[in-house]
Amino acid sequence: MLQVVALVLAVLSGFLGPAWDGPARVVTTAIGVVLLGAGLVLAGGAIRSLGPALTPLPKPRTDAALVQSGAYALVRHPIYGGGIVVVVAWGLLTASVATLVVAAAILVFLDVKSRREEAWLTERFPDYPAYRARTRRLLPWVY
Repeated sequence: MLQVVALVLAVLSGFLGPAWDGPARVVTTAIGVVLLGAGLVLAGGAIRSLGPALTPLPKPRTDAALVQSGAYALVRHPIYGGGIVVVVAWGLLTASVATLVVAAAILVFLDVKSRREEAWLTERFPDYPAYRARTRRLLPWVY
């Protein structure tokens, strides 16, 4: 529920008015477009990879298998990572410092949430520690 509220705040904060303009706005808009596409591809690929194992809850379903392919070959939590990238993209597209602050808060929240989820995944899947050792947590090639 908290992440839904944060996402609504991120969207609404983008309408507070641009904090910058001119050449910087052109550059951040271009970067925002690229990041928006990347974030949607990452999260969408993760949803497709999970298929029927997708659940809104962080605890893995008892009948689920450990997915390590597709978007999950890049990061352990691609839906979270894709969402963060999309919110950052929205902040750049709208030139909103407030949205970028909300994006940072969402990053912290999802980082904490992913750590709890990983404890459950480690309990459930014996292969999880090896998977965790070779993949990033939220953002491909970054974190």
